[in-house]
Amino acid sequence: MKSISECRLYGIVDAGYVRLEDMVMMGRKLVEGGVDVLQLRAKGVELADVERIGGELLKVTRDGGVPLVINDHPSVAASVGSDGVHVGQEDGDLAEVRRVVGGNCFVGRSTHSVAQARAAMEEKADYIGFGPLYATGTKPDYVPIGLGDIAEVEGFAEVPVFCIGGVNLQTLPEVLAAGARRVVIVSALLQAEDVGRAVKQVNEALRQS
Repeated sequence: MKSISECRLYGIVDAGYVRLEDMVMMGRKLVEGGVDVLQLRAKGVELADVERIGGELLKVTRDGGVPLVINDHPSVAASVGSDGVHVGQEDGDLAEVRRVVGGNCFVGRSTHSVAQARAAMEEKADYIGFGPLYATGTKPDYVPIGLGDIAEVEGFAEVPVFCIGGVNLQTLPEVLAAGARRVVIVSALLQAEDVGRAVKQVNEALRQS
């Protein structure tokens, strides 16, 4: 099983792009293609369905040797036994999240500014998401923060920083040039004609950076 510090390409199975009945199949495509970590993101979905899909995805990620992260729901992460949980700025204190998920589950925090990234370090997050770098349909209500702060955050961060928001094969070179080491890619993978090939192309670009 990869540790989160070993991961560079973070994939997300997102209910905003993938039908519930297709989520496990999509997760398998992403894992077989070569993502390093996989998140289940199911906003507005009944918790029972999130738990069911999470349990099925865990089998896929275990077979692939990559961590599974549950978005938003520490209780589901605990019941499924996922490797990680990811929470937003509005999702409470990380100490409380850790109390729910236990010591074997790593905890990630979404951050949208340098100040929030520093706060996440103080909270002892195990990794952070930093963005959205560009406008993105995944989070249309968020104002893009651009690339200017990536190098600063990478400079002080004591944990992995995954840059997110509008990252795709076209924008990846400038994201990496701005100092990013790790990325989250959502729609560009989920909507690709050949998901596995798209993952491999991103991994090739990451290896060359």
